[in-house]
Amino acid sequence: MIMVRNLSKRFSPGEALLNNISFQIDRGELIGLIGAGGSGKTTLLRCIALKEKWDDGELIVDGKNLAQLSLTDKLKLRRDWVFLAEKESFNPRRSALKTVLAGSAWRTPLWRLLVGKASMDEHMSGMDYLEKVGLLNRAEHKMEHLSGGERQRVAIARAMMHGAKWIVIDEPVSGLDPATAESVMAHLRELCLKLQTTIICSLHDVRLAEKYTTRIWGLSGGKIVLDIPARRLTEREKQLIF
Repeated sequence: MIMVRNLSKRFSPGEALLNNISFQIDRGELIGLIGAGGSGKTTLLRCIALKEKWDDGELIVDGKNLAQLSLTDKLKLRRDWVFLAEKESFNPRRSALKTVLAGSAWRTPLWRLLVGKASMDEHMSGMDYLEKVGLLNRAEHKMEHLSGGERQRVAIARAMMHGAKWIVIDEPVSGLDPATAESVMAHLRELCLKLQTTIICSLHDVRLAEKYTTRIWGLSGGKIVLDIPARRLTEREKQLIF
């Protein structure tokens, strides 16, 4: 479980982008973050993923306050988080499988990294994760030959290979056609339900948040103005956010 209390982020004195945000996240949730352009969605996601510092607030993970942990414990904790940017960068000549295997590089012996050879266990784990995102048959295909939706799913498989318990994604379906977007969101929901992975993602399409997530956050004016189990939003609720 994650608890955030009074998270605030300022760009200059008196100019708060995020203002006293508090929430609790449980394992296995798929949270859709929606809001107008410039509302601070990406900044909030980066703060949650420990990619960006905030000015005030507490982060408590499984009862442990981040501020009170040793440097070693903080580094261990950060391994549980993966942040996927809106446009993830990949080596276009690398296969989908090798891209996924890169997620375990932090725990791979140096000699194996130098020769570029994965162990049999790592190889099988990589294949398992590709199967979980529906891309087992694309394992040996180079990234440059995959569609946008397939590359996004490879990124998710790489995050799972990393061992992430919490995956934070900025616009996972940006630029994808409607059918591919639906497919990616369906896979995200399945991961949460089957593996108890927790995913927080920003979405520009309210309909996808309503259909696939388990919980919706609405961000406006630097605050979460809506926090409800996912369902069709009322016009009044949309007006609160947009």
